Amino acid sequence: MSEAAVRQAFLDQAVICTAAGAPFTGRVCRLVGERLTGEGEIGRRVLDWDGVPSHQGDALPLRLMGGLHALVRSGRDEALSALYPPGAAPDDDEALWSVVARVLVEDTEFFSPWLDGPPQTNEVGRSAAVMAGLLVLGDRFGLPFALHELGASAGLNTVLDRYAYRLGETEAGVAGSPVRLEPLWTGASPPSAGVTVARRAGVDRNPLDVRNPATRERLSAYVWADQRARLARLEAALDLAAGDPAVIDKADAADWLEAKLSPTPEPGLCRVVMHTIAYQYFPADSQARIRAHIEAVGAKATEAAPLAWLSFEAASGSVDRRPALDLTIWPGGETQRLAICQPHGAEIDWKA
Repeated sequence: MSEAAVRQAFLDQAVICTAAGAPFTGRVCRLVGERLTGEGEIGRRVLDWDGVPSHQGDALPLRLMGGLHALVRSGRDEALSALYPPGAAPDDDEALWSVVARVLVEDTEFFSPWLDGPPQTNEVGRSAAVMAGLLVLGDRFGLPFALHELGASAGLNTVLDRYAYRLGETEAGVAGSPVRLEPLWTGASPPSAGVTVARRAGVDRNPLDVRNPATRERLSAYVWADQRARLARLEAALDLAAGDPAVIDKADAADWLEAKLSPTPEPGLCRVVMHTIAYQYFPADSQARIRAHIEAVGAKATEAAPLAWLSFEAASGSVDRRPALDLTIWPGGETQRLAICQPHGAEIDWKA
């Protein structure tokens, strides 16, 4: 990929971050896009990136931003930490860039692992949208749920029933939970319904153990440094999940779903396949297999043993690719667009 494409990826990510309420992270992305040179191994590796650097490909800017935030959180470089939130960054771009440029040259060993693999997040805010989808299913079927999450990371959304919610005018979840989600809501409220999870399971190619301090640091580093409320919410969810973690299997999503989601109906359960900003990253062959298996299992579903596919993914055909919450229900196999959402679940425009 050309150096121009790499720089454009950082400039595009700057716009995305700023629009999502992270102007400091957007500013750092912009400075990298404008000023990064080939001085040092990290600069050369970024500018010579052999792949698709954009957020629709390898998400190179998010890899580097994660590494910078991790360095800040480690306290290894006091000058850099002083410029990052909650500190006050200088108004002068040159003053900020001089420190960022220096650490990218000096801390090659620290940054290299952050470029080696894709960013891994477990955005708890997306649980608000998924819970709204479960309320729709609960209102229709009145059954307990068996959840199957694809791309589950550390399983923080796999345990979404442990959080408290205000979704429009609808209260849901566990009152008094240390994690409370109240997205900015437009449109009608979702129905009030019981949400009981009888069984839950998840899969990820690189599952993270919420009891491991390294997991906390990795996930926290990928939260944009100027989104302090989002970071606090993640920390609360990690604390809550550590007491009773969801079991997340290490496997390919298609292999796992074919093994775990039985074609045999389970009367008395509403089985739900769900994922949040994960399916789009699966290989095309895995996507096709997942779809084919869900449709085959759905063909045998009944009103007493329904199947649902709940998807929170970038909307196809959308200019800004704001995620859509889509729900497909069997029997019938009809798909309904429930909402258009801010990528982290902070805003939900209900369409149902």
